Amino acid sequence: MEATRLSSGKPVHDLKPRKEVSLDEDPTKASDALPLPLHLTNAVFFTLFFSVVYFLLSRWREKIRTSTPLHVVTFSEIVAIIAFFASFIYLLGFFGIDFVQSLVFRPTPDVWISEDEEEEENEVLLRKEDARKVPCGQALDCALPPLPPQAPVVAAQKVFDEKPVTVLTEEDEEIIKSVVAGTTPSYSLESKLGDCKRAAAIRREALQRLTGKSLSGLPLEGFDYESILGQCCEMPVGYVQIPVGIAGPLLLNGKEFSVPMATTEGCLVASTNRGCKAIHLSGGATSVLLKDGMTRAPVVRFGTAKRAADLKLYLEDPNNFETISIVFNRSSRFGRLQSIKCAIAGKNLYMRFTCSTGDAMGMNMVSKGVQNVLDFLQTDFPDMDVLGISGNFCSDKKPAAVNWIEGRGKSVVCEAIIKGDVVRKVLKTSVESLVELNMLKNLTGSAMAGALGGFNAHAGNIVSAVFIATGQDPAQNVESSHCITMMEAVNDGNDLHVSVTMPSIEVGTVGGGTQLASQSACLNLLGVKGASKEVPGANSRTLATIVAGAVLAAELSLMSAIAAGQLVKSHMKYNRSSKDVATKA
Repeated sequence: MEATRLSSGKPVHDLKPRKEVSLDEDPTKASDALPLPLHLTNAVFFTLFFSVVYFLLSRWREKIRTSTPLHVVTFSEIVAIIAFFASFIYLLGFFGIDFVQSLVFRPTPDVWISEDEEEEENEVLLRKEDARKVPCGQALDCALPPLPPQAPVVAAQKVFDEKPVTVLTEEDEEIIKSVVAGTTPSYSLESKLGDCKRAAAIRREALQRLTGKSLSGLPLEGFDYESILGQCCEMPVGYVQIPVGIAGPLLLNGKEFSVPMATTEGCLVASTNRGCKAIHLSGGATSVLLKDGMTRAPVVRFGTAKRAADLKLYLEDPNNFETISIVFNRSSRFGRLQSIKCAIAGKNLYMRFTCSTGDAMGMNMVSKGVQNVLDFLQTDFPDMDVLGISGNFCSDKKPAAVNWIEGRGKSVVCEAIIKGDVVRKVLKTSVESLVELNMLKNLTGSAMAGALGGFNAHAGNIVSAVFIATGQDPAQNVESSHCITMMEAVNDGNDLHVSVTMPSIEVGTVGGGTQLASQSACLNLLGVKGASKEVPGANSRTLATIVAGAVLAAELSLMSAIAAGQLVKSHMKYNRSSKDVATKA
């Protein structure tokens, strides 16, 4: 029979004359040399391999626990090591080499057409030929055609990494050159091109050429650049990836929450999770919202201190509050003026406005209301010189006693009673040790350091992690982390009462970074995504209590680790990279 190749139409040798052995014959196989059937031999070596691995890991774990050097081995361990290598070599030879050969020596995907009466026989022959350990069947004249040479990648830009580089169009190349030359401002690319992703890619390439530095590790793909235009970030060239872990469930006010935490610090999520477990086993935590009001404090100047005092008295007069409130509240349907407190420094007056802001964090909302009031006051106080819409008496993104005392954003207290058994079994310490450590560390130690709002172990860790995961302003971690942690023995000293008081948690569930896809997903996980449809501001207030609850859990766990002497050990285990980064570029 003459078989023909479809791809080329060239004839090949007849299959029949090449058949030299009968199909009924059973040729000798390599596995025939084994004393047991092949499947039994494989089962023996599989069992041996995993058994010695488990034995060695158990022994080495025991040595680490007892501080015994790992290189000191017993006779049984030597036998286990030898068995490990023997079984590994067998399994590698049986599975690994055969697998690699099946990839390297894969036969050509030629399609054969044969006569009907000989089709079955020739198909068997082809399978037999393809199974040979050679690049192609020895009996067939079908040598693999040489691979075509790969065309070199030609690009005008410098390639900084080994990953495929997207070749830009000629138009993009011209824009890049104009950005590098300074004729096209980088910040104007979005408005000129009308394509945010394309603008980011062009800006990124121009930056690499200007600096001669690679941005290969900074991802560009997989992000919606339209979503940040005009509200989150200007002149983007990529985005940073931060892993998000889940602590919980946190049982708070009778509801369970899985708390998302974006962090690169090992142990942080694990420690907070342990605190959540202790709280859950003890019946949960309770939180109370004490205040809810964002602040803004402009600074104005007069010709004399008396005129500054006149305005102070006018603003603090209860009879004038309603008039000022009407002016202030025009800025938003959610912003409602709550109070005004003033402070004088010579001829300068600082006016601290506090207002509710619904589910928004509210900085822009309160600023617009303050501007309305300043414009209104110019009529009765024409000699008032407005120096700044913010005079730092607010005080935003800075540690300040005014926030610690008066509060800013949401003021929350959260408490729990941890059972003595839970303290011993889960937290691995005692009630007495925790109470003493809290007094000497969080209270006395912080006072010795002159701390301002920092009477806690690490509230800032949790606030930052939750803020980044849920799209809050990370810089407001400064005042949002103001916290005092209290611990006290209760129920005749058997149980532990622990609380955190946080007077200035600044969070929102609408606006800013909360609308980004990843952050929105984390808010959705907590059940506080977007604005509350039932009660304005309910979602942001719930988020503030969750932050306080997570801080409570983390404070409880870290203090327990310190009291039990486990802090260094746990960080050596979970917060140390085993990778050698010295050679990384």
